[in-house]
Amino acid sequence: MDALRGNFRDTMNLLGKTTPARAFNAAKVLSSYYYSRLVKKPSHWALPTSISIEPTTSCNLRCPECPSGLRSFTRPTGMLQADLFKKVIDELADTLSYLTFYFQGEPYLHPNFLELVQYASNKKIYTATSTNAHFLTDDMAKRTIQSGLDRLIISIDGTTQETYQAYRVGGKLDKVIEGAKNIVRWKKELKSASPFVVFQFLVVKPNEHQIEEVYRLAEEIGVDHVALKTAQIYDYEQGSDLIPTIDKYSRYQKNADDSYSIKNELTNNCWKMWQSCVITWDGKVVPCCFDKDAQYVMGDLSKQSFKEIWQSEKYNDFRASLLRSREEIEMCRNCTEGTKVWA
Repeated sequence: MDALRGNFRDTMNLLGKTTPARAFNAAKVLSSYYYSRLVKKPSHWALPTSISIEPTTSCNLRCPECPSGLRSFTRPTGMLQADLFKKVIDELADTLSYLTFYFQGEPYLHPNFLELVQYASNKKIYTATSTNAHFLTDDMAKRTIQSGLDRLIISIDGTTQETYQAYRVGGKLDKVIEGAKNIVRWKKELKSASPFVVFQFLVVKPNEHQIEEVYRLAEEIGVDHVALKTAQIYDYEQGSDLIPTIDKYSRYQKNADDSYSIKNELTNNCWKMWQSCVITWDGKVVPCCFDKDAQYVMGDLSKQSFKEIWQSEKYNDFRASLLRSREEIEMCRNCTEGTKVWA
């Protein structure tokens, strides 16, 4: 019952931030998406309902399927500047419903991360972030509650240190649990319903036997929700030690010749190209979270307004290529998301 109440409160919190302007914008996004699919030509009559913005590319861990963890970026590493962030939020605040403070890197490594959250929260935008929770000290947990953050996703990919560190290389499970407890305690102390706390469990072969245990751990701590996430594997064709043996948690299927392929059909459409985008720490606008190394830059916010980029010929040409043949776009070939509305 506590989990149901938590989900209900979170849903009502999100709906409570809806304004007529945001609702109208969402309706225009939805209608322009379906119209574009119908005529097989991109049209866009609105601004995104959701964006992700990257506080930093820096990270304290070395996860094996993460460019931040592998230190494999070709793009520069750095920290989001407050002036750039405020420029984007000021332009989009009237129509933006959901803001995720995450792309690559660990958000809490940004020295002014919670001040950025507070700025967006003050404009009644629903805010979320994803963290490895190693920096949720008692003071940082208190400040997180006070910032107005609406959703806190904590990555916890194992319930024992041995299993956890198999993927979260360099991580300490006791720090994650301590950080989660600090957040839950300060929510109670400050009588705050937010943030909605999620344990995100990335299901891979080394940890799939601990799925039930993560639910028990979340209940013991007082976490609001457990989300099981399937893993994106970069070199999946010949298999990987990370691909789960439990089929429903794998994005990939084994073929007769022992090779692997993505389960879902690569359809020629993508909801995210109409509904959302990602902004890197240095102001580059990229189409989605699968473009981790920013290979498909649609524009630069240090030189253009967001609206100019979003409605540009370059962006519409990219949307057109998705409607024409999505498999021609390299980052889309390993994508198992994007086609579902509200995904």
